Amino acid sequence: MTSWIVNNAATVVICIALFALLALIIRTMVKNRKSGKSNCGCGCSSCAMSGSCHGNTKK
Repeated sequence: MTSWIVNNAATVVICIALFALLALIIRTMVKNRKSGKSNCGCGCSSCAMSGSCHGNTKK
């Protein structure tokens, strides 16, 4: 088992880094969603779907 980890150390490190980055992205999206911010990057005032996307926000 140890020899496999040593032989594939670069792959293991890259996978751990990618999983950490993915976790940070998901954490940020959840945090933004809870605070009422949009993840799409544009304002909801002109969006036709703002009522279904953000039902608890004020217009």
